[in-house]
Amino acid sequence: MGDVAMTAPIITDLCTQYPDKHFVLLTTPMFGAFYTQLDNLEILDINVKKQYSTPSKLWKLARLLNNKYHFAHVIDLHDVLRTKLLRKFIRLVSLFSTKNTCIDKGRKEKNQLLSASYGEKHQLTKMTDRYMQTLAKANFPINETHFVCPTLPIPQVDTIPLSKNGEKWIGIAPFAQHFGKVYPLLKMHDVVELLAKEQNIRLFIFGGGPKEKQIAEDWAKDSDNIQSAIGIMKLDKELALISNLDIMLSMDSSAMHMASLFGVRTVSIWGATHPYAGFLGYGQKMEDVIQRDDLPCRPCSIFGNKPCSRTDFSCMNIEPKVIAEKVLSRL
Repeated sequence: MGDVAMTAPIITDLCTQYPDKHFVLLTTPMFGAFYTQLDNLEILDINVKKQYSTPSKLWKLARLLNNKYHFAHVIDLHDVLRTKLLRKFIRLVSLFSTKNTCIDKGRKEKNQLLSASYGEKHQLTKMTDRYMQTLAKANFPINETHFVCPTLPIPQVDTIPLSKNGEKWIGIAPFAQHFGKVYPLLKMHDVVELLAKEQNIRLFIFGGGPKEKQIAEDWAKDSDNIQSAIGIMKLDKELALISNLDIMLSMDSSAMHMASLFGVRTVSIWGATHPYAGFLGYGQKMEDVIQRDDLPCRPCSIFGNKPCSRTDFSCMNIEPKVIAEKVLSRL
């Protein structure tokens, strides 16, 4: 989800700066909510993993797409096995009339970042910049404008106030796909309690899945100004709520990227991963990053999916008070 959300401002700039071109975006159903409605952007929701899960089915998809669109160019912003096959199949069925351009994800540089000595670690190209570089290779250079979506109306959901009434709204996204990205939940509960004690503050807990939903609901029992936003609305309404936040507190996760779509300032917590790998939210600042800078083992993973080599998870040994104070200082 985070990868898709990161492309949204770049795709919007692309369509805005090339109004005479028609762009077709192939993405997973539901993720179309990330993209601004534009006259020259057609969002094609196809669940590739379920509908086209084998090479033969991807070949069928390539033929269907070619027959309908006769693409002049296919631009692959993901470069995984399925997209590699699909772009090559489209080129084959078009009798090589369709051009292909693929992102360079910098996999080699990222591996070098993991193995580099402490003093040699440095900032790699941001993923949003890599998307722009890919478009430039396809002869669609764009001028970076830091596009942000406008604030949307507060979603009409029973548990969500109809207006902010002078409150400061803080989003809390304490979960992530991989363990190495997650600040210990007991400590995060302490952060939530510290923030909830402040006057004119309302907290919304974001995430997904039944276990996360239960955790958020348990936290919400502690105070009237803590609410769970998990499982009570669809993605488009969740994005609308996020757009009304004054600040987001997140891990290195999709919530950071969703907040970035609306220019919502985000305090992000990084453990096994590091902003140097290029995944800091679009328009977000390093001054809002919380991380341990004294551990030479960081980053030990690009995606947070590897076990801690120290076994003590020291990268997330950060006091809850430090996090709460940083969030409040940004309001």
